[in-house]
Amino acid sequence: MDGHVKKGFQEVEHEVPLQSLQDIFDFDELVEFDKRIQKTEEEIGKNTRYVVETKIDGLSASLKYENGILVQGATRGNGLIGEDVTQNLKTIKTIPHKLKEPLNITVRGEVFISKTNFEKMNEDRALNELSLFANARNAAAGSLRQLDSKITASRPLDIYVFNVQKIEGREFDSHYDELLFLEDLGFNVNPVKILCNTIEEAIQAIQKIGEDREKLTFGIDGAVVKVDNLSLRNVLGSTAKAPRWAIAYKYPPEKKETILKNIVCQVGRTGVITPMAIVEPVSVAGSTISKTTLHNEDFIKEKDLKLGDTVVIQKAGDVIPEIVEVKKDKRTGNEKEFEMPKNCPVCGAEVLREEGEAALRCTGIECPAKLLRNIIHFVSKEGMDIDGLGENLVEQFIQKGLISNIADIYLLTFDDIAALKKSGTKFATNLINAIEDSKQRPFYKLLTALGIRHIGTKTAKTITKHFSTIEQLMKAQIGEIANLEDVGQIMAMSIYEFFRQPQTIDLIKKLQNVGVNMVEKEKNNADKRFENLTFVLTGALENYTREEAGKIIEDLGGKVSSSVSKKTSYVLAGEEAGSKLTKAQSLGVTIISEAQFQEMILTSKLE
Repeated sequence: MDGHVKKGFQEVEHEVPLQSLQDIFDFDELVEFDKRIQKTEEEIGKNTRYVVETKIDGLSASLKYENGILVQGATRGNGLIGEDVTQNLKTIKTIPHKLKEPLNITVRGEVFISKTNFEKMNEDRALNELSLFANARNAAAGSLRQLDSKITASRPLDIYVFNVQKIEGREFDSHYDELLFLEDLGFNVNPVKILCNTIEEAIQAIQKIGEDREKLTFGIDGAVVKVDNLSLRNVLGSTAKAPRWAIAYKYPPEKKETILKNIVCQVGRTGVITPMAIVEPVSVAGSTISKTTLHNEDFIKEKDLKLGDTVVIQKAGDVIPEIVEVKKDKRTGNEKEFEMPKNCPVCGAEVLREEGEAALRCTGIECPAKLLRNIIHFVSKEGMDIDGLGENLVEQFIQKGLISNIADIYLLTFDDIAALKKSGTKFATNLINAIEDSKQRPFYKLLTALGIRHIGTKTAKTITKHFSTIEQLMKAQIGEIANLEDVGQIMAMSIYEFFRQPQTIDLIKKLQNVGVNMVEKEKNNADKRFENLTFVLTGALENYTREEAGKIIEDLGGKVSSSVSKKTSYVLAGEEAGSKLTKAQSLGVTIISEAQFQEMILTSKLE
């Protein structure tokens, strides 16, 4: 996969270029390739054999070892210059950090994500309302080229090594022998490597791979035919872009017709409603397809899909089945239009499509499909900050039927909690106390915890300063809310619609009944030394979290902003301050250290 050097990575000049391959699409071209090889073979008296390998669908990379220790890993880039992604490659479990022999060697491999792992990644992303990866290749490439290696480590990357680029102290005559040697060294070598004596055998190997490709655990986009004899390779040489001793056969994508029987809608953890096509089962690229995602309402309209249509299905990247075409010439007139539901198919709440978005969403806060995600957010530090109530525990409570809505958190008993852990007495006591303490959190924390679309902590604080009780806010009109500072029309509409949903009204009553605070209690702090001042926080502070520092500023009458402008009064800069500090310097905004901030809040008044 070709690429460019991403800003943020060091450039690596490849000692041996990582060339791409010439693509062919029929066996006649492969026979012509063999004729060129045979002509050279006759001139120099070498025996031609071929190695056929799968062309793995991923991102090419080189691994450099000195004395058997991995010292550098790089992407292919443009073939001559790549990106230093050593730390990212070290997170891949199948890449050895130390070889079985202390060799100086550079190898080339393909970083990829297996079919199963790719499907799971996209399922998780769909549930968490993240954009889906188009194919496994893009997912692998994007994962390997992350500036933060922790993100790379969280992705299920793998690698198959397929070539020795350079080696010291060893000589080989055969590419196939090289591959076996790489296996002995501890590398994860391409498992499909077939030694062929003639081009006819190579064609048979390609056909067999094509027949079995669906059984492979990894995606491929073709088969590679390589000259096995390394001295013959040296004579054949390369063009500016590709070696003359290897070629890539590309399989045509398999497409099949079937009937669109129905469209059903699924509700993800975030409430996004996704239409799924139910089709007459059909075998595509070796697997039986009976359903596939239709993404959203716009996709259905764009394809002009109707129930009963004859549709064409193929597998995107040989992994994800998709409808690519409607055979309108086969319509009988009995096809039926499909309309997206106006109510959630799980809980019956109204569904909403916001302006500028493609997705429909369930608005019900008590929807079972959204329950786990809603509760995780509700108990989080940004929300009601219930220490000890993590995702694993919440899942157990839901599975046991102890929690069916957010308010049930406050009905958990000591015995409910203690039963989940051995010697859980102390844990249960601490969690019961944490749940009880959360009832007295400030009103803005509750508003944040409810997970209203577009409403974060900052907006919740602004709103609860104006509407000091839940009753006032529930009665407020869109205009009243939109007129507040930093609250726009979209936020106001989101709040207005949220508090008019029957499930919301029901939940608020339940929370009131268990004693959760819904009043913004007046602060008696007369010290308003930061009144009319705007602070921006950047970098890591030693003695405060940003939330703690922000609360101090707000308690003293100041305002905390997320962006620097000419109106900013102070930028509080901690360790490793980034672009905000740079912008503050360019605008001439006053920059203060943590020590200066402490002096400001400890003095009786500003000098």
